[in-house]
Amino acid sequence: MQNRSHSVSRLVILSLLAALSIALCVFVRFPIFPAAPHLEYDAGDIPLMFAACLFGPWWGLMVTAVTCAVQAFTVSAASGPIGLIMHLFATGAFVVIESLIYRRKQTGAALLYGLLLGALASTALMIPLNLIFTPLYGIPIEVVQKMLLPVILPFNAIKFFGNSLVTYLLYRPLQGILLHYGKDAPKE
Repeated sequence: MQNRSHSVSRLVILSLLAALSIALCVFVRFPIFPAAPHLEYDAGDIPLMFAACLFGPWWGLMVTAVTCAVQAFTVSAASGPIGLIMHLFATGAFVVIESLIYRRKQTGAALLYGLLLGALASTALMIPLNLIFTPLYGIPIEVVQKMLLPVILPFNAIKFFGNSLVTYLLYRPLQGILLHYGKDAPKE
């Protein structure tokens, strides 16, 4: 009975985090670079990182996939399936790397290290993803290449490292809750 209760609790928490991710994507969304107003910062990745901290990388990745799909057909409908793929790869890498490192020790230092490595990996991953997928929107590859260093790389660094900072700052006040719900979660 306790196992079933834990499963229901996990699904409720994951559902709430997915809903929060979508809400943050709707309400905390703004362009950073005037040269590329279509590149908008959003805070939707933060609850996804919490999901991965609580329940492990594969649960975090599953919630990421669900929220990416919902966002692709609602909030980010203009980016379509291409945006869905890019978002899933970049945020999925971030969530998996961050949680694999954090779940080993579950300390603030492990969280910080995981967030920094996840942000770095996702920022780097967005370079080939933009070179491969952005031309599918009809933007010549030469234009994408010229935008890499002055716009695309800094935008992704700001987004991923900014979300990492917010996650890290929120982790401390919520640490007791995170550890309470995450302590019985199976390690993956």
